[in-house]
Amino acid sequence: VTPEEAVRWGESFNKLLSQKAGLDAFTRFLKTEFSEENIEFWTTCEDYKKNRASHQLIPKAKTIYETFIRKDAPKEVNLDFHMKEVTAQNITHPTLDSFDAAQAKIYRLMEQDSYPRFLRSDMYLDLIKGRQHSDPLASMVLHLFTPLKDLAQKAIVSD
Repeated sequence: VTPEEAVRWGESFNKLLSQKAGLDAFTRFLKTEFSEENIEFWTTCEDYKKNRASHQLIPKAKTIYETFIRKDAPKEVNLDFHMKEVTAQNITHPTLDSFDAAQAKIYRLMEQDSYPRFLRSDMYLDLIKGRQHSDPLASMVLHLFTPLKDLAQKAIVSD
């Protein structure tokens, strides 16, 4: 990702999501906040709308509902009771737009809440400065093992 591309992501949430690298970076950020279910729901809805075989709509709609919308779903997104009820009604006879209202609600939630935090994150700031953001886990492992590596090298040199 070039710094110029990353800067364009800051112009609008839509620009961020419209580029694969932006979507990937935003997804990585949400994982650090343990809220990746929102972007997973949004992308799943985008894929759902690409269905051309009507016989596939019912099983796919049920899977999306069971995964993201029903109460205590494994990746439950933050929708109010009314929106969950409307969506449940929509999937009794699913169409390509059965999830549009719920998807729009989650989009707005991410746009107003997660996106501004992403733009302030070290991950994003490193990208616009032209630096690759390091993986926090990899940094921690490197930090823990560097002293051991130095100690091993000293032992080899002293032998």
